[in-house]
Amino acid sequence: MSEPKTKPTGEAIESFLSVIEPPSKQADARVLVDLFTRVTAEQPMLWTGGIVGFGEYKTVYANGRRVHWMRTGFSPRKAKHSLYLMGGYCDDAAAASRAEALTRLGKHSQGKSCLYINKLADVDLGVLEEMIANDWAVMKRIYPDNGTIS
Repeated sequence: MSEPKTKPTGEAIESFLSVIEPPSKQADARVLVDLFTRVTAEQPMLWTGGIVGFGEYKTVYANGRRVHWMRTGFSPRKAKHSLYLMGGYCDDAAAASRAEALTRLGKHSQGKSCLYINKLADVDLGVLEEMIANDWAVMKRIYPDNGTIS
């Protein structure tokens, strides 16, 4: 199988954050780092593609594909922040909770497993914190061990 494209880089988060443009996007990214760190009690880890991840897990899918991925995280893209909150896509109860929270969040859009936010001023940070916490709990339940896969 091919080598995964997205993986931890080992680069310092501060080096990554310090070059984000424009300054407003950098400020939002710093708020997100603080928010995710507080909720997950994990230190941020930079992944390829400019993704700031928190926690990690490894698993093997039914088709034999091996996966090493972050439990949650975000990427401060030029147009919008991409938040990776996969738990709501892995669990029916979490999906219902996510749908309800999205009605209270504020201005956002969604992709297959991403939540897109233009700027943090557009959303209720309390609701976002709730969503991250719920997602974190689901991912820890579904993938309880971040152990190695052989």
